[in-house]
Amino acid sequence: MRITCPICGERDHREFTYKGDASAIRPAHGSDDVDAHKAYVYRRTNPAGSHRELWLHTGGCRTHVIVTRDTVTHQITDCEPIGPFADQLKEAAK
Repeated sequence: MRITCPICGERDHREFTYKGDASAIRPAHGSDDVDAHKAYVYRRTNPAGSHRELWLHTGGCRTHVIVTRDTVTHQITDCEPIGPFADQLKEAAK
């Protein structure tokens, strides 16, 4: 599987670390709602098809990217940077 880093270009997936489901919604900072925290940590869907995932380019520039990947075919349809420089990276890619 090849992932296109917005800074380094196309790379092998072994340079990246999977960080989890990008669609999970974290409870508000300081929330003491135990059920909301349990849901965030443990309740996950296992979709067959398009899914947004968070990856970190650990073997390269250390940029976080959201990868949209088909979980059946592993085809990647989108890679978008996130973090403090994401807007600048998106503009540079245009």
